[in-house]
Amino acid sequence: MSIRSVSGAYSAGRVGPNRPARPAQMADGIADKLEGGLDPQAISEMSHTTAQSLLNRVHKSQDPQIVQKVLTLVETEGIDLIAELWSHAAPETLPGILWRLYTLRTWMRKNKQTIAALWSLGEPAEGAASAITGVEEFPSADDITATADSILAGAFTGDFAVALDRASAFVDVVAAGMETEANRKRKRYLSGGGAQSSPDAKRAASVTMNLMQSSATLARTAKEFRVGAELWRQGKLD
Repeated sequence: MSIRSVSGAYSAGRVGPNRPARPAQMADGIADKLEGGLDPQAISEMSHTTAQSLLNRVHKSQDPQIVQKVLTLVETEGIDLIAELWSHAAPETLPGILWRLYTLRTWMRKNKQTIAALWSLGEPAEGAASAITGVEEFPSADDITATADSILAGAFTGDFAVALDRASAFVDVVAAGMETEANRKRKRYLSGGGAQSSPDAKRAASVTMNLMQSSATLARTAKEFRVGAELWRQGKLD
C-alpha cells in the first residue's frame, strides 16, 4: 500500500488551471487587490469577509447550481486565490476551517483508492464512525469521492457543525488506518529477520515514519474540525 504524505497533500498546491480564473463567488475586485499587494491585516479582514459571504450566499439560496459551483471551486477556478485568502487563517476561524474542508475534499478525491483501504483498517468494530460519516465498513473509491463531496456540500447547505463532525470522524478513522498500516509494516519487516542497517530496512523505516507522521497530522486536523464544530454551535466561529 502506498500512502502519500498528508503534509504534502494539504499544501496549497495548484489544482486548477495554470493561472486560476477569478472565482465568480468572490466579490469583484478581490483578485486585483491581492495582485496589487495588501498588508497582512487587510488580507486577514478580507479572508473573514469572503468566507462569511460565501457561506451565507449558499445557505440563503440553496440553488443547486450555486452549490455545485462552490463545491468545485478548486477544480474550476484554481486554488491560488483561495489559498491567498484562507490558507494562513487560524483553524479556530471560519476561513481557516473552510480552507481545511476544501483541502480535505481535494486530498480525498486524489487518493480515494488508498483512503478506502485505510478506512477499512481504521474503522472500529462497532462502526460508530460509519454512522456519523455515512461511509460503509468497506467503502469503494467511488464511496470516498461521494463522501468528500457530501461533507463539503453539507457545510454550505446543511448544519455546518454536523459537516465538521463528519469531517472529524472521517479523518480520525483514516489516521487510525495509517497507524495500523505502519505497525503492520514494522512487524512484517521484523518477522523477516532482515539486517537493521540494510537498504531495505532503511526504506521500511522511512515508510513507517512517514505513515506515523501523516497519521499524527490527520489526528490534529480531526481535532481542529471538532473544535470548529463546537465554536460554531457557540456562535464563535467567524
